[in-house]
Formats: sequence, C-alpha cells, structure tokens
Amino acid sequence: MPSRQLDYPVFDADNHMYETPDALTKFLPDTHRGVIDYVDVHGRTKIAVKGRISDYIPNPTFDRVAAPGAQEEYFKVGNPDGKTRREIMGKAIESPAAFREPGPRLELMDELGLDRALMWPTLASLVEERLRDDPDTIHVVVHALNEWMHETWSFNYEDRIFATPVITLPVVEKAIAELEWVAERGAKIILVRPAPVPGYRGPRSFALPEFDPFWELVQEKDIVVGMHASDSGYQRYINEWEGVKDDEFTPFAGGGAFAAICHSGHRAIIDTVASAIGHGMCTRFPNLKIAPVENGSGWVRPLIHDMESAYSFNPHLFEEDPVEVFKRCIYVHPFHEDDPVGLCGAIGADNVLFGSDYPHPEGMSDPLAFVDDLDGLTEADKAKVMGGNLARLMNVA
Repeated sequence: MPSRQLDYPVFDADNHMYETPDALTKFLPDTHRGVIDYVDVHGRTKIAVKGRISDYIPNPTFDRVAAPGAQEEYFKVGNPDGKTRREIMGKAIESPAAFREPGPRLELMDELGLDRALMWPTLASLVEERLRDDPDTIHVVVHALNEWMHETWSFNYEDRIFATPVITLPVVEKAIAELEWVAERGAKIILVRPAPVPGYRGPRSFALPEFDPFWELVQEKDIVVGMHASDSGYQRYINEWEGVKDDEFTPFAGGGAFAAICHSGHRAIIDTVASAIGHGMCTRFPNLKIAPVENGSGWVRPLIHDMESAYSFNPHLFEEDPVEVFKRCIYVHPFHEDDPVGLCGAIGADNVLFGSDYPHPEGMSDPLAFVDDLDGLTEADKAKVMGGNLARLMNVA
C-alpha cells in the first residue's frame, strides 16, 4: 500500500528505467557495429564507446544496483558522521523486473501511490559527450536507443508511463527527422541534453537561430522539452583546475573539495537556461515548455538575480524581461532536500514539478513523502506541484 493517500493525482517528473545491455546495440545498423561494446575488465563488465572504456557508470548492466533512496538521508542532512561512500550506499540489490519493464513498473507505481510518471533512461546520458567528435554517429546511436525504448517501454504506456526519447541536435535536419519519428509514435516529451551541441564546426548553443526549424516544430507539436541532468562536458573544465588530463566524468566515484565548493553540477543548467533566454530562443518560440529535471533548484535564485541585474543595466539587449520569460517557459523540478515552498514563492507554484528520482539511490524511497516538504502551500498548490502542473504541460490532465 502507498505510504498515504493523497486527494489529487500524483505525476512524478523523475522516474528512471535501467536499460538492458542491448539498449544501445540491438538496433544499431551493421555499419556501426562495435561503436558500443560491453567488455570484461578484471571480471567486471564495462561499456566501451568507439573502443574507449568508460567508467562513467560503474555497472552499465544494472544487474545489481543501489537500493532506491540509499543516499536520501545523506542529501537531506549531510554526512555529520563522516561515512564512506560505500557505507552511505549500503548493500546493493538485484534489479527487479519493475526497473526494466513497463508492466511490472505499473504494479510498483501502484504500490508507491504514483498515478503517472516520466521514465528517463539512465545509460543514455553517456552517449553524446563520448561521441562529440563524431556527430553523425551520435544520431545513429541515439536513434537506436529510441527504437529500443519504443519497443520495450513505448512512449506512452497506458497513459501512465511516459518514456522520454532522446533528441540530439548536431545535424538539424536529422534532429527534425527524429522528432517526427518519436512524435508519430506518441511521444509527449523529449530529452534534450543541457549542453552545447557538438558539431563539425565545433560546439554551439542549441538556442542559436540555426536551430530554429527544430524548435518551431517542437512548439507546433506542443511537446515538452525535458532537460535531465547529464554528462554535459563540464568535467573537462573541472579537470583543468584539478590538473587532471583525463576528461572522463565519474559522478559516482565522488569528487574533490574544489568541485564541491564551486557547485559544478549547477553550471550546465544555468548556462543552458541562460542561453535559451539570452539567445532569444524562448522569445522566438514563446510557447516552448522546458523542464529541467534532476538539476535541483539551487541554481534558480542566483540565475534570476543575474537576469534581473542584466536587464536593469542592459535592457537594450533584451526583447523581453528575462525573468518573465523564465516564468513563462521554464518548469523546475527541485530536489527533495531543496526548499520547494521557497521556490514556489520565487517563480510561482505553477512552475514547480514534483520528482522523486526513483529508483536511483540519490532519490526517494517513498516518493509521496515529497508532499511533507510542501507544508505552507495551499492544498490547491500542493496538487499542482505533485502532479497537476506536469499533467497540464503534457496535455493529459
């Protein structure tokens, strides 16, 4: 039974699937066989991208994973006892079918009290950064993943589970074709990496006018743009400060004090939203619905402050007040350890989305417990945050 019964529908903006080992390979064309491989390294299975072994995800098979919410207390209260990462993570569990298949997942959602959930891939976040020098191959691998996701999960499973196909943008025409492909198969939300777009002319922002044909189609189809935290390439910058030559991003290995102080995890989403607004994309396409997910909300108030300052001193640079653009187009998923009530005060309850990050260890073991952190809001606003807002954005209210 759920931990409690709420008086309104619950729509979780941040649930995850654990991909099976064939997710990136089953639909790869023969011309690209070997781009993604699983290899044995001293008895442990690792993923290799174009022959380079990645440690980004320690166990890419996901046969054994950390228990849901294993780090919940750590993120909520810190680490006053100085526990090791292994002590915090606790004993691993075998992945149940509910982490890999939609039917069992619906049963688990009923047990958790979730009416609907977005279902984000977990392994997908390593693809674009590790193939940044080969844009055409990025498109091929991403499409193969989307084919697997559609076959295994569909993009709308019984109007309750909404898997999020990935759209990569290096070649605009290919991005448009991929968007058409997923939309024809029922996608109501897409995943766009919050990072500069790799390309043959070098990286650049997806908010520049050259990408307008893509965003015009997104707006026309009224599809939500999810921007889930990913490997956005910022580790190279951090490693330069650390004096490390390797550019591999290993978020599950723990980081140094420098990275912890400078909040490197916020940098990508700050720059992404600043670009979407500052480069005018959200003005040219005012009906875009952009949802940063699993980026927390600690970045929101500093960004709003910076936008207010920029607009005050340089109004001639903007076609609109950037803060108003933010409130029109951006919908934020705060972490459970954030201050969601304060966030509602800063950007409005209509722009805040509940998400549990289930079943990841840094998420919540009991997703409905998120409502405990909404004390002080009206029941109507709680209903919006816990599911009403996302249902409205997804056109399933």
